[in-house]
Amino acid sequence: MSHIEEISIEVRDVDALREACNELGCDLIQQPHYKWFGEIIGDGGPLPAGFTAADMGQCSYAIKVRGANAETYEVGVVQRRDGKPGFVLMWDSWQGGYGLQAVVGEKCGKLVQSYATQVAIKQARRQGFAVQQKRLANGKIQLTMSKG
Repeated sequence: MSHIEEISIEVRDVDALREACNELGCDLIQQPHYKWFGEIIGDGGPLPAGFTAADMGQCSYAIKVRGANAETYEVGVVQRRDGKPGFVLMWDSWQGGYGLQAVVGEKCGKLVQSYATQVAIKQARRQGFAVQQKRLANGKIQLTMSKG
């Protein structure tokens, strides 16, 4: 079964995405396809806006879980279809992506959080701030910024 979902984040900084992936134990690999079920069955709801069934599985980059088993799906980093710059993230959520969800979070929440954190850190450093990052017990990320 395939249940392709578009993750609600716009990716404009591939380097920040690479850092976010590394933080979660994943690798961002430039390749033309991401691993998913491989066929649209029609029971997973509508396709993401602007995409056709033929587009599924195609990408510019794939996010792979390090040390994953052969069944584990990947997150596709796919060029936007609305004419705006950047990428969208897509993945097959069937059965939690066979281990993918355990690493990137439900609806890829951990990946989204980590990416947003990396973008904020880069922006702060460009403005001359020193940044410290701490993961709290509840899973949230705390950033402390200071100018010296």
